Amino acid sequence: MKIRYLAAAVAATVAVAGTASSTAYAEPRGFQPPSDSLRSYGSQIGLRVGVAVNPEVLADDALAGIAADEFSSLTPENEMKWETVEPTRGTYDWSGADAVVEFAEAHGQKVRGHTLLWHNQNPAWLTEGVANGTISTGELRAILKKHITDEVRHFRGKVYQWDVANEFFADSWSPAPLPNGMNGDNFWIKHLGTGIVADAFRWAHAADPKAQLFYNDYNIAGEDGNSAKSTAVYNWAKELIAQGVPIHGIGNQGHLDTQYGFSGERFRADLQRYADLGLKVAVTEADVRTFVDSAETQVPTDNLALFAHPYEFSQMLQACLAVRACTSFTVWGIDDTHSWVPGWFEGQGYALLWDVNKQPKVAYTTLKQDLRLALGAPRRR
Repeated sequence: MKIRYLAAAVAATVAVAGTASSTAYAEPRGFQPPSDSLRSYGSQIGLRVGVAVNPEVLADDALAGIAADEFSSLTPENEMKWETVEPTRGTYDWSGADAVVEFAEAHGQKVRGHTLLWHNQNPAWLTEGVANGTISTGELRAILKKHITDEVRHFRGKVYQWDVANEFFADSWSPAPLPNGMNGDNFWIKHLGTGIVADAFRWAHAADPKAQLFYNDYNIAGEDGNSAKSTAVYNWAKELIAQGVPIHGIGNQGHLDTQYGFSGERFRADLQRYADLGLKVAVTEADVRTFVDSAETQVPTDNLALFAHPYEFSQMLQACLAVRACTSFTVWGIDDTHSWVPGWFEGQGYALLWDVNKQPKVAYTTLKQDLRLALGAPRRR
């Protein structure tokens, strides 16, 4: 962590002047959020401010109220992943995902679907069948096509945007990068080849021609120490567009860590590069983790993190605001108690906009001020 955060955090909230959108969207008549909210300010500049939720979160009255008041789109955190919707082959369980969709419909919100094709959280019957040879390569392809078709059709007209494919490109530390930059160790690439990703977009589009289809990944805008992964995704997306594959956007996850620092300008430039292909872009899973005293209380152990946390959130949002094609900014959870971070990154937490006591942090008020300052000014470059 660098001392530059001290000064930068103070200045961050004034840097977005002149970046507001010229196209607002109307809130539905059935539900009106508070005027002083992330949702309200975002709607006035044409930006959907979203959050990842699950049925447990929505069963909590306080958190459900925050979800409804502050956010204009919802992403089911795990409820649309394959192991959840089809735990037994041929038997679907849409209950968790349907609950999120129903909540969104009741509160005038859009839904981002996450995710149709990923190397992780696949059902055991699928991965074990491939491993023991009872599912052949040809059958695997047919099973995948059916899964994508069935899920997208189930939510046709209810999910406006899908993360069709998630995390297919190699990191700088990946042991088996392919010439096109994809990860050769990826389950789907190993068994069906790199072309399966484009096929997933074709199948999803056939199931719901009106849905916006995104590729989603981390370290493809701003965070990574080198730009190889970002460039690989850019070149691949450009190739798909040339082939007529129905890809409509690139989602950058935005999982940040205060110990590494962050360049908001580079983040913006990378988003703009994808946008220059004619694609929409989005920040899809934003959080900013840091080292904490315990998973229960999640108090940062370094006081500078109290400055870095809102600063990095603000830099991500400002980068999105500066790119006309950036249509949504989604935070990966409401409060720290329900964050995925402590379970995955030992000793870290404090990643979201509300703390373990469901109280808003400085990052929340900073983002709200960023959006408020963007009102009425010409947005985007």
